[in-house]
Amino acid sequence: MLADRPGRAILLFALPMILGNLFQQFYNIVDSVVVGRFVSEEALAAVGASYSITNVFIAVAIGGGVGSAVLISQFFGAGQTTRMKTAVSTTLVNFLCISLALGLSGLAVNDWILRILKVPANVFGDAAAYLRIYFMGLPFLFMYNVQASVFNSLGDSRTPLYLLIFSSLLNIALDLQFVIRFHMGVEGVAWATLIAQGISACISFFLLMRKLKGYPHEKESFRRYDRDMLLPMTRVAIPSILQQSIVHVGMLLVQSVVNTFGSSVMAGYSAGTRIESLSIVPMIAVGNAMSTFTAQNMGAGNVKRVRQGYRACYGILLCFAVLLCVTLQAGRELFISAFLDADASADAFAAGMAYTGFISWFFIFIGVKMTTDGLLRGAGDVTAFTIANLANLSIRVFVANYFAPRYGVAFVWYAVPIGWFVNYAISFGWYLTGHWSRVRLVGKEA
Repeated sequence: MLADRPGRAILLFALPMILGNLFQQFYNIVDSVVVGRFVSEEALAAVGASYSITNVFIAVAIGGGVGSAVLISQFFGAGQTTRMKTAVSTTLVNFLCISLALGLSGLAVNDWILRILKVPANVFGDAAAYLRIYFMGLPFLFMYNVQASVFNSLGDSRTPLYLLIFSSLLNIALDLQFVIRFHMGVEGVAWATLIAQGISACISFFLLMRKLKGYPHEKESFRRYDRDMLLPMTRVAIPSILQQSIVHVGMLLVQSVVNTFGSSVMAGYSAGTRIESLSIVPMIAVGNAMSTFTAQNMGAGNVKRVRQGYRACYGILLCFAVLLCVTLQAGRELFISAFLDADASADAFAAGMAYTGFISWFFIFIGVKMTTDGLLRGAGDVTAFTIANLANLSIRVFVANYFAPRYGVAFVWYAVPIGWFVNYAISFGWYLTGHWSRVRLVGKEA
């Protein structure tokens, strides 16, 4: 991150993150495939209704971890290992408390959320059961993702990858056992996810503690918790949560619109959004890699190198966007077929095909958006990209709620690339001002 060619450093750092994020997506992907193939279309719709909610919490965990890790990366880049360890410990304590509070709150309002989203009666019971089990496992989800962000902030993107591979394979095995052998239905895939994430989170914690012991203290022992770090962490973490979750918050807020078109369209949209979530993984990973790259180099005082890395990202993103578009245009029927039977679920299949075919043309927009936002976040300059992400969210919600009920469900997905582009235009305009290069989160150690 500090010495290799910028483009090469970012790509090599992003590749394990891409693979890791793909395996992260497999949790819900496998859940959907198993219930869609071995239970029923209604079961797939139930998991899909829950998916828009669960992804928001995943994004909050990832965004909070990535945001807090900016400070950790800058301490690391500046060589301030004692402060770095204090920042890591403070981050873990904060998000353990937050995840417990969110899990308990989620259990209390579980059914209310689904009613607000207008989940149809024929899938409500399964959706509620899936969501209740998910909220029970929320602390494991948060702690794993926050710990993965800490590993990444220290320049180690391989350990989270290995843990996700292990966890995903375990999840698949448990899914098949619980659903096919024990006939547990939607609840079976929920329990499989909780168990796999719990084991992975515990292993991750022990590996992280061992890694931190390898960094020597400088002058004094690090603190287990430092309130003085809360303000700079919160300043970056909250906008980062917004940025990471904006796609999924948008999905959640428009899910109630999709739900009014019936369970078949819900199932098709569910399949399409899962394919989208897999497809945008490289774009999100490059953006997160750019964030770590920026934070470490800003900590080391190398602004010129940040600009070089940012320019190199455009070539990387273009290659990914072209590859994804060609792949989905040629093979979308095959991908949708993994979730649905084209003969038995014609309406659902058509909705999934339409969504996937349209959105595949516009992945470059989310790529440049995530990378520009990642640079601003890594520098600690969060105001402009917060505004940009709010604009993105507002466009998606307005277009879906105003136009889709009048002119058809397709307007739910027409709004997506418009929101991405507006987000990018605002963030890029702020990047050009150069204000981010003068922001300082980490000073010299006394």
